[in-house]
Amino acid sequence: MKQNHNQILSPDMKERLSRIRHLALDMDGTIYLGGTLFPFTVEFLEKMKSEGIGYSFLTNNPSRSVADYLKKLEAMGIKSDEKDMYTTSLAAIDYIKSHYPSARRIFFLGTPSMISQFEKAGFESCTDDPDDVPDVLVVAFDMTLDFPKLCRAAWWALQGIPYVATNPDRVCPTDQKTVLVDCGSMCKCIEHAVGRRPDITLGKPDPNMLTGIMDRYGLAPEEVAMVGDRIYTDTATAHNAGAFGVLVLSGETTLETAETVAEDARTNPSPEFFPPDLICRDIKELGELLIEARNNE
Repeated sequence: MKQNHNQILSPDMKERLSRIRHLALDMDGTIYLGGTLFPFTVEFLEKMKSEGIGYSFLTNNPSRSVADYLKKLEAMGIKSDEKDMYTTSLAAIDYIKSHYPSARRIFFLGTPSMISQFEKAGFESCTDDPDDVPDVLVVAFDMTLDFPKLCRAAWWALQGIPYVATNPDRVCPTDQKTVLVDCGSMCKCIEHAVGRRPDITLGKPDPNMLTGIMDRYGLAPEEVAMVGDRIYTDTATAHNAGAFGVLVLSGETTLETAETVAEDARTNPSPEFFPPDLICRDIKELGELLIEARNNE
C-alpha cells in the first residue's frame, strides 16, 4: 500500500490499476464533505469520463431520496441520473420486496426524504401508536429522530417484528463541529435496550452494493474499484465483492488508523476490517494514478 502524494507505483499496482474500468464512488467524505464539494471533484469526474472510466455513486446514507441526491449533486455542479445512483434505501426496498412480499406498512426511523422513496415504491408509514402494528421495522440514519420514535422502534424490535437496518455506519461524516450519530449507533442503542440486533444490515459492506453495478455494466470484479473514506464499509465492500479497494483520506479515516488496520490485518485477520489495496490522499490523487497506469499500458 502507498499513501503519499506523488507515490511511486510498483509494476504490479500499475497493472492492477490499468484494469479498472469503473469506479464505485462513495459520496460523503469522498466527493464532498457535508455540504461542501471538494474543489477537484468535477475535474476528476470529467477526466475519468475522458479516459473511458465509468463511475457510479454509492452511499450508505439513506437520509435523502434518489431524486434529492440528484438535485444535491446538480446544485454542486455534477449532472447525473438515476442509473448512476444506488443508495441503501433502494437496497432496503429491494430486500423487503424479495423477503417480505406481502409487507406494506413500515415503522421508520428515517427522514421524510427517505420515507418518500419507500412511498414511491408502494409502502406506507406506521404512526407512533402501539395499535398501529407494522409489517417491518426499518432503522436508518435519521436526522429527525426524537425520543418517542426511538422508544417505539425498540418496542417493535422487542415484539419480534422483522427488523431491517439500512447501513452499519456508526457516524456520518461532517464538516461541522459535531458528531452525526448514524444508523449503526441507533441499532446498538436498541440492542442494548431490548437485546435484539437487526435481522439484516444492508449497505456497504454488503457485496450487493457492488455486484449490482458489475451486472449492470458487464464488469468483472477486478475491473471495478470501490473508492471511499471508511475501512469498515468501503474497503470491506471491495473485499467482499472481490473488487479493488481504494481508501481516500478526505473523510473519516486517518492515515494512522489505516496503517494500524493494515498492521493488525497482517497479525490478526478480522472479518470486519480489511486493509485497502491502495491509499490515496483524495480522488484527485487517485485520478492521477489511474491515468499514469493507463498511459504505461
